[in-house]
Amino acid sequence: MSTDIQDLVSLTFTHHGQPHTFQFPIDATISDLSDDIADSLSIPPSNQKIMVSKLGLLKPPFKDPDLPITSIADKKITLMGSTADEASLITEAAEHASRRATRRSRPLQRVQAYKSHDWKKEQEESQYTFLTLRPLPYLPNPAKSLQFLQRLKDDAGIKAAMRKHKFTVPLLTEMNPIEHTQSNHEGTTRTLGLNRNAGEVIELRLRTDAYDGYRDYKTIRKTLCHELAHNVHGPHDRNFWDLCKLIEKEVEGADWRSGGKTVGSDEVYDGHGEEEVDDHGGWTGGEFVLGASGAGGAESTGNVDTGGMSRREILARAAEERMKRLREQQQQGGGGQSSGSS
Repeated sequence: MSTDIQDLVSLTFTHHGQPHTFQFPIDATISDLSDDIADSLSIPPSNQKIMVSKLGLLKPPFKDPDLPITSIADKKITLMGSTADEASLITEAAEHASRRATRRSRPLQRVQAYKSHDWKKEQEESQYTFLTLRPLPYLPNPAKSLQFLQRLKDDAGIKAAMRKHKFTVPLLTEMNPIEHTQSNHEGTTRTLGLNRNAGEVIELRLRTDAYDGYRDYKTIRKTLCHELAHNVHGPHDRNFWDLCKLIEKEVEGADWRSGGKTVGSDEVYDGHGEEEVDDHGGWTGGEFVLGASGAGGAESTGNVDTGGMSRREILARAAEERMKRLREQQQQGGGGQSSGSS
């Protein structure tokens, strides 16, 4: 049965920006439009969304499936929807992206855990430390001395001990060996460390007497432990020696990088430095000195009544006696001595 062209209704809509024009009998409905879209564009009804100006969004199953085509033919119509193949590709792409995101999320979580910071530890390390490092600029190669001081500051054992005891030292510097070396008929004594004003300044003998090298690292670090103990206790009494021994033990225990053997990229510590110090040798005028008159490089204790004391107590008592004699000599000679302990 033929249909007169005058009895047909033309309807135009856009899909993906392209216009499409369909012709329908005058009594066609919105359901007929949906069927033709499925047949011509391969977009199943379940994927169809028809936006009609002034009416809004229409999609199968329609609330009014018998809506006449003639009521919307003169309006702007936009079709949204994908073919079955396109929908399948979109679904596959979404699943693939989801799997990739899942795989990537696992290592990211591990990296985040690995890069986590102990903010409290970092804050304490920046507070309880040596605020300034200063080599002596008039001695040869001060950059080398600065590197040595930085090594002490960065030492894992020293950092741990300073955090635990809350030590903040404004200045860590080196001493000039010639200014802290004394020789007489009994031998030569060398000051290894100084602590001024209960931790305001710590001086360490880094260099050899001839300025042509540097002393054993662990011997200097042990001297530093002694000087840090003077931040709390001035005289060499029982409290001082107990704290000194504790700090030494803490520094050795926390020095995970050396393990008591390797202390640098090009040197190995075997427990015998260039001048091994037994019980820290002797102490003169509050300064850590290494004597030459005793056996093995340890300073002789002098004429002191031992009274059953331990070697450490004997050395401390001898140091006090030497301090007294030094003060008397200075008073007789009209000289003075700068204050400081070690």
